[in-house]
Amino acid sequence: MKNIVIRPVLGLLLVLSLSACGDSQETELRAWMNTEQKQAKAVIPKLSPPKVYVPFAYGGKESIEPFNPAKLLVVLARLKAESSNGIKPNLERPREALESFPMDSLKMVGTIEKNKMVYALVQVDKTVYQVKLGSYLGQNLGLITKISESDIEIKETVQDAAGDWTERLSKLELQEAKK
Repeated sequence: MKNIVIRPVLGLLLVLSLSACGDSQETELRAWMNTEQKQAKAVIPKLSPPKVYVPFAYGGKESIEPFNPAKLLVVLARLKAESSNGIKPNLERPREALESFPMDSLKMVGTIEKNKMVYALVQVDKTVYQVKLGSYLGQNLGLITKISESDIEIKETVQDAAGDWTERLSKLELQEAKK
C-alpha cells in the first residue's frame, strides 16, 4: 500500500518542479530579442547603375573579313619589309668540314704560318684541322674574321624569333695544354 501512495506523490512533485522552470527564462529571452531587433538597423549600400552596353556595328561586306588569310599575309609582308636589315647568308655555297660541329666542341690548339699566311689549328675530338681567314666553322654559319696567336674571332649569322637574320660575334680561345 505504501507504494501506491508514494508513486502519485512523486509524480505530482515532478510535475510541479518542471512547471516552475519553464516560462520565466523564455519571456526574458523574447523581451531581449524584441529590444535588440528594434535597435538594430540594417545598412544596405546603394547599388550603382549598370554600365551602358554599346554594341559594335560590324560593317559586313564593306570591311575586310578579320580572319581572312590574305589579310595576315599582307601584314606579315609589311612587317618583314620594315624589319629587313639586309643581312642574308649565302646558303648555296658548299659546306666546310667544321660546320657540322657545334661551337662548344671546337678547341683552338695553336697557329701556324705557311707562305706568309696564318692558319689556326682547331681540334675536334682527336682530329686537328687547319682554318684560315674566310673559313666557316660551327653550326651557325660562323665566318672567321680574325686569327691571332691567342684566339679566333668569328662572326655567326643566326635567325631571330621573327625569322630575320642577325649577326653576333664570338671567340674561340686558345686552349692551354694540361700538364
